[in-house]
Amino acid sequence: MTAVRNVLAVVAPHVGGRAVASGLAALFPAEAHVTVVEAADEDPAALRTAHVLITALAPVTGEHLAAAPELELVQCASHGFDYVDLGAARARGVPVCTIGSSGAEAQNVAEQTFALMLALAKRLIPAHTALVEADWALPRLQGSLTELSGKTLGIVGLGRIGRQVARRAAAFDMTVVYAAPRSQEFAGARHVPLDELLRTADYVSLHAPLTEETRHLLDARRLALLKPTAFVINTARGALIDQNALADALEKGALAGAGLDVFDPEPPTPALRLLRAPNVVLSPHVGGVTRETLVRIALAAVENVTGYLAGGPPRDVIG
Repeated sequence: MTAVRNVLAVVAPHVGGRAVASGLAALFPAEAHVTVVEAADEDPAALRTAHVLITALAPVTGEHLAAAPELELVQCASHGFDYVDLGAARARGVPVCTIGSSGAEAQNVAEQTFALMLALAKRLIPAHTALVEADWALPRLQGSLTELSGKTLGIVGLGRIGRQVARRAAAFDMTVVYAAPRSQEFAGARHVPLDELLRTADYVSLHAPLTEETRHLLDARRLALLKPTAFVINTARGALIDQNALADALEKGALAGAGLDVFDPEPPTPALRLLRAPNVVLSPHVGGVTRETLVRIALAAVENVTGYLAGGPPRDVIG
């Protein structure tokens, strides 16, 4: 990298804001001029002169792209990319990259998946609440707690995160089936059609990207295929599930419970019915924000960008 290149680092406030973006900025060599903002249009001059835009869950719209005539690359500091207007980027000829091949988020998202599964199986939230309120709830909880061992885990999407989940499921002696656009060889996991997975799984865990094809992948029809003893776990993207249909199923007792780390929109509005639905465990999109994960994400994003600025090809380009 010989000439000064302008990098605009944008991180949505609810995922760490300037602190995270500053961490990204500190990793670049001196030849890169890095501007830190919390929204792509916060600094119009920086957007107008940016050669690279790095974003972590901060929207990049067609209007942002039109306001950045020098832009050569959009780098998502995440595995996901649904917050970037891909159509507008393609029309401009600007590649959009993720950190997918790095696997930076995979370990912790897999751990978060199992944290939600275990909390549901052992009813940790109602047990904790009852005990704090001086209610020895053992008689009520007896018979309602379940084990992971011997159960069937259905994984929707067998990418890097899905594979980490499958490996951990083996340690719990679970049977693993998965649904994905194509069959993949993976020890201990069997490929099945999505509807078959939903009919047979005791736990359904979503690890698919959000696209127009996967939006509301679990709609009312598909949720109705699940056993009433089944649990749904979503640590991918909130819009993979029709949230009203999921609330309906939980309120009617058609599902045993749900563990959700992601919502549509984020943060969720107070009107979201799932906030008051029975048998849910909720967390605020923390599956990729441990100290260790944030370091790996920052390093992977900066490595991709600096490699490109040094003359290498962009990596993990979407579409």
